[in-house]
Amino acid sequence: MKNEVMTLWAGNMSFEAEVNGHKLPMDLAVEAGGKDEGPRPKPLLLAALTGCSGMDVVSILKKMREPCTWFAMKAEADTFEEHPKKFKSIRLVYQFKKSDRLNPDNVRKACQLSQDKYCGVSAMLKDSAPLSWDIEYID
Repeated sequence: MKNEVMTLWAGNMSFEAEVNGHKLPMDLAVEAGGKDEGPRPKPLLLAALTGCSGMDVVSILKKMREPCTWFAMKAEADTFEEHPKKFKSIRLVYQFKKSDRLNPDNVRKACQLSQDKYCGVSAMLKDSAPLSWDIEYID
């Protein structure tokens, strides 16, 4: 399967990417020379990671018939100070509601399968930086 994105320079430090027919603005912060009219590219990589892995986890839990009613993910990445300022480490946190009474073994298995087998974004980013993950249950 081929993936294609078209990105158009919109002036100054602003760009607009077309992804699957959806417009996605990108820009730098004002202090970096932009107008802050969109997210920065590196955090978008983290959004792609959480979206990809999150879709895996929801799909796997559904197949396991786990009663998940709420789910969120957090991603944090530290970058090197010198250019090209790549990620030096990435941390994911899968968050679930305690009140859903999910089987913790199934939740861990779903997250593990996403990280080890299904999430292509995770697999690509792991080649560049160590990726760790954890699970939290929220009241």
